[in-house]
Amino acid sequence: MTFRHTPVLLNETIASLKDAAGIRFVDGTLGGAGHASALLTARPDATLLGIDRDEEAVEAATATLAQFGGRATVRHGNYAEMRRLANELGWESVDGGILLDLGVSSHQLDEASRGFSFRFDAPLDMRMDRSSPLTAAKILNEYPEKQLADLLYEYGEERKSRQIARAVVERRSQRPWATTGEFAELLERIVGRAHQHGLPPATRSFQALRIAVNDELGALERGLQEAVQLAAPGARLAVITFHSLEDRIVKHFFQHEAATCVCPPGLPICTCGKIQTVRIVTRKPIRPADEECKANSRAACAKLRVAIKI
Repeated sequence: MTFRHTPVLLNETIASLKDAAGIRFVDGTLGGAGHASALLTARPDATLLGIDRDEEAVEAATATLAQFGGRATVRHGNYAEMRRLANELGWESVDGGILLDLGVSSHQLDEASRGFSFRFDAPLDMRMDRSSPLTAAKILNEYPEKQLADLLYEYGEERKSRQIARAVVERRSQRPWATTGEFAELLERIVGRAHQHGLPPATRSFQALRIAVNDELGALERGLQEAVQLAAPGARLAVITFHSLEDRIVKHFFQHEAATCVCPPGLPICTCGKIQTVRIVTRKPIRPADEECKANSRAACAKLRVAIKI
């Protein structure tokens, strides 16, 4: 299957990055290289390090970016380790910008064998990096009931998490969980066909499993720290999120890094010694235009936040 992914907020993202004074850029979630290709086209003087956890994305992006020759370097890895990967290129810092386009790609959702989507009956996998030992099946078959319930509630905001976890444990005592179809059927029975906010009944639990399998929120927290430390003054940081858990982390991180004081209220003088590291460009996140949402329904939840290293 050809790797296919439609980059969201493409024009807005490139506009936020292309005017940077520096020439070195990092795309920490390369995917199909849509954003990377557009950025290298908009900035003929730029060089780019592209990183992705998915081996299929790395292979596809390498082919796509071959047209740019030595201006583009692709590495298989986690963006939470971007400083190490950049240092291996001889880059001590990045003076242009760093992009993180979070979440799952269209290719991962549409390829049944990857197990990301409840639209197909496939093995319960959900790994972005298939060298990782943790799969969705392993979580459903081995996690204690309370840990599973907490995971579904925390990462999926699933209100019926305890009921689902109890049913998962009861079922696995008879036979192990193996396919997405089995789990989706259970969720439809417990959650019901009509979920809160009109979502299909499996949406929240599948999101929770995917986040847990790939440690997405932990990687995001580490990756944001890496980005700020790798960025040189003037470099842009652009992050695209797709659900409230991601966006909350990015929003609070930017706010903390942009603050000049984090002392408790009421102190007569500042004693925290906080140093401001970024200036926030987007006080409110940039959302896709109606035209983009109509053309690509997966863009509807996207939010772009941008900051500049100071």
